[in-house]
Amino acid sequence: MSSTKTLSALPARYAAGERRGIASICSAHPLVVEAAFLEGLAVDTDVLIEATCNQVNQEGGYTGMTPADFRRFVEEIAARVDFDTRRLILGGDHLGPNPWKHLPAEEAMQRSEVMMDAFVRAGFTKIHLDTSMGCAGEPVALSDAVTAERAARLALVAEKAAAESGFDLPVYIVGTEVPIPGGAMEALDHLELTSPEAALETVEVHRRAFAAVGLESAFARAIGVVVQPGVEFGNENVVVYDRAAARDLSNVLGRMPQFVFEAHSTDYQPASALRGLVEDGFAILKVGPGLTFALREALYGLDQIAAVLDNGPETLRQGMEALLLAEPKNWQKYYHGNEAELRIQRHFSYSDRIRYYWPHPAAAALVEGLFQRLGDRELPETLVSQYLGALYPAVAAGMVEAKARPLALEAIRSVIRTYNRAAA
Repeated sequence: MSSTKTLSALPARYAAGERRGIASICSAHPLVVEAAFLEGLAVDTDVLIEATCNQVNQEGGYTGMTPADFRRFVEEIAARVDFDTRRLILGGDHLGPNPWKHLPAEEAMQRSEVMMDAFVRAGFTKIHLDTSMGCAGEPVALSDAVTAERAARLALVAEKAAAESGFDLPVYIVGTEVPIPGGAMEALDHLELTSPEAALETVEVHRRAFAAVGLESAFARAIGVVVQPGVEFGNENVVVYDRAAARDLSNVLGRMPQFVFEAHSTDYQPASALRGLVEDGFAILKVGPGLTFALREALYGLDQIAAVLDNGPETLRQGMEALLLAEPKNWQKYYHGNEAELRIQRHFSYSDRIRYYWPHPAAAALVEGLFQRLGDRELPETLVSQYLGALYPAVAAGMVEAKARPLALEAIRSVIRTYNRAAA
């Protein structure tokens, strides 16, 4: 079964009573991508890796990568660990005018068309069409009709690019979630779930918009609807999935058997909640910040171990604090409180905005310095227990080497493993 067929089969399998799904790895960190492939190899499964329009686009995004660059980056890691790229699915997330929403709508949409063409020609076969955001002079949120019309416009570009690229024709995801992508900024205690009627309307308005431009065959490849099932995370807390509250939304899938739901911001959900989401039709589980959060935990733990072994200072967290203070643009608008509260959030927030800094040359040098400091030496199990307690059982059982790089990878793999088990 090809990777695209794996996705295309999800709705029919759900309608037939098969409760399976797939984890969507939303990260451009090389260790996260490597961990995803290692887990894919371990359980013999496809790996879905997605890039957002802000992360990757024809202008480089915040990673500095175009879609073709991102594909090469991912495939180079796959080759290094012997993962078969025929089992790799690349997805484009929230593809639409968001990076250019400060511009007039027509200019933003023209840039979105260029971006869509680049994604599809680079072999991204899972396409989330998200044109819900207002551009210059427009309301923050657009009407369903305008959103769908713009989505169909981008789908026209995608279909042409796919026909000329030689890659599989894309499958489409429609709709968006509330609040905005990337997690909420404040503490959360209640979320407004998508209503069943809204989910049905999202599908129908897109069906009509696609038909209006002759894209009925493309819409037949739409497999997912993004909804808010009642999962989210803020800086300091996580809203856990409530199956009873989402029952009506889940049941509406019986009225639209072409689709499953795609759940965003599932980071930090307990394993039981993730399994509940899959059983209730939220078959595509997106996770991103939760993976780099686990990586940061491991790196800081290794930093503490290095300090004990060398009887010296912790260098990573101090160096990252200096970088975060010197270049605050990626966290300053999102974190609030007094100085002590801000210091904690900079490093330990669920929103994990420190993830934007790991590609920075200063941060990369700090991490490389830590790995060189620890080298390939076997770390004492007692220090793993003290500073990387979650990883100690695997080390004690002989399943993971007590070495710096394998421990960092295992921290990420353990999160991905939870998703893969929930989706199996």
